[in-house]
Amino acid sequence: MAVSLNDLEHVLNLTKDLWPSVAGKRIFVTGGTGFFGKWLLESFACCNRKLGLEASMVVLSRDPEGFAGDCPHLGTRADIEFHKGDVRSFDFPAGNFDFVIHAATQASATLNAEEPELVIDTIIGGTKRVLEFASRCGAGRVLFASSGAAYGRQPPEVANVPEDYAGAPDTGDPASAYGEAKRLAELLCSIWRQRHGIDTVIARGFAFVGPYLNLDIHYAVGNFIRDGLAGGPIRVLGDGTALRSYLYAADLAVWLWTILLRGKGGRVYNVGSDEGISIADLAQRVSDCFRHSPEVLIAREPAAGPVQRYVPSIERAGRELGLRVWTGLDEAISRTIEFYRR
Repeated sequence: MAVSLNDLEHVLNLTKDLWPSVAGKRIFVTGGTGFFGKWLLESFACCNRKLGLEASMVVLSRDPEGFAGDCPHLGTRADIEFHKGDVRSFDFPAGNFDFVIHAATQASATLNAEEPELVIDTIIGGTKRVLEFASRCGAGRVLFASSGAAYGRQPPEVANVPEDYAGAPDTGDPASAYGEAKRLAELLCSIWRQRHGIDTVIARGFAFVGPYLNLDIHYAVGNFIRDGLAGGPIRVLGDGTALRSYLYAADLAVWLWTILLRGKGGRVYNVGSDEGISIADLAQRVSDCFRHSPEVLIAREPAAGPVQRYVPSIERAGRELGLRVWTGLDEAISRTIEFYRR
């Protein structure tokens, strides 16, 4: 199922000045079949066609046939070619590439808890392999999709964590595997930039909502939408006090293309919304987006102690790149619900 034309027009209108630098170029993408990747493919296909860029994209996938069956409008396009392989060991596709987007990841709380070594191996091994490929294929720019998890636990007194915050994941906790691996992968990008001349730029993603978001894993907003689509109740598994913020997927696509094509080399940019909301309030906002307003059930009473936060500062992206939150949270939730209803 394709995303709405309105969303794609939104991306095109906010990025149209960037695309001339892509005309006739080749782009290599890892993670192209995930949430970030599908939005990159959707927006590339739209802009490539409407602007006559004659650009092409090669997408690494472990299961190109399966993806083509699920998303035939993306999996069978002439300007998007699929290259089968594992991100840690893929054979390098032939020819030169102008841009590399490394968005492959193991963003699974279950996998992080049960097989942290595999998470580390995939993120670190995959990033090293991608950087080796970027060096071999002559890429002019590499965008690495990192994560706000690289900051570790956000202190309660820091309302919006900035890129120069010096915190880090707790290496005494195996649950830090994902965040620590992303942090080390960022370091690999810096090393390759300095020692091999690869122009890298890093996007640290936070939390998102929109079409293609998986509704059945650890993303609270996705779980709430799933519950609402099933008729409710909407269940909050914790006490609902933790604070998160959500950027709509079409805005995310604008941010990623802008950081790739206009971000400063070697720079890290937070990617997300800076408007924090508690998980309990988020559940109610999701409920309010349904006509029948399903009941919200919160599993536990609020615990004593500081509230957990995961909310970025986006001042750098706004100041340097003119990026901001264009789509309000209620509209973002409503569009996501409509996508899954269709």
